[in-house]
Amino acid sequence: MYQRIKEKLQETGELMILTDSGQERELHLHNVEFKEEPIAKVEGGEGAHWINLNKVEEYWIHQEF
Repeated sequence: MYQRIKEKLQETGELMILTDSGQERELHLHNVEFKEEPIAKVEGGEGAHWINLNKVEEYWIHQEF
């Protein structure tokens, strides 16, 4: 899942993810740093979050309608 999310984020610039604990997170290319697999560091308004991307249940492209 780590590699798929990394490639899709680089392609689209923005993704939504759902973790195995039920949390939704919005990822942007400018605030995600891919660390040693499977970890990504996400900088947000509340500080940094470390996410195990192999624990992501699903991801989708965030689009406004």
